[in-house]
Amino acid sequence: QVQLEESGGGLVQDGGSLRLSCAASGSIVGANVVGWDRQARQAAGTQRELVASIASGGSTNYADSVKGRFTISRDTANDTVHLQINSLKPDDSSVYYCYVDLTIHWVRRVYWGQGTQVTVSS
Repeated sequence: QVQLEESGGGLVQDGGSLRLSCAASGSIVGANVVGWDRQARQAAGTQRELVASIASGGSTNYADSVKGRFTISRDTANDTVHLQINSLKPDDSSVYYCYVDLTIHWVRRVYWGQGTQVTVSS
């Protein structure tokens, strides 16, 4: 069992920056994938959209809407995943969730954090 706790969200002005962090209660060294999703803006309910991810080999993947503005990184020494978000836009306002895809004792599952709110004012 791994617990994730996000931090770093808040209220910023259009064009501002934030650094989101996700601290894991256990090791993420062997994670298959770590990443960030956010609540989809146009969707009701719990639909989410991928923001960024980083695979075990180090390859990264970003949503088209955030390329060039968001940067994901993982700090395996401290079991933390970061998301640097620059040039924020009002459309980036959402709840951001980190996740870790781990295999523990041959069982693969995805762990989610509770989310951190990002609000961008125009």
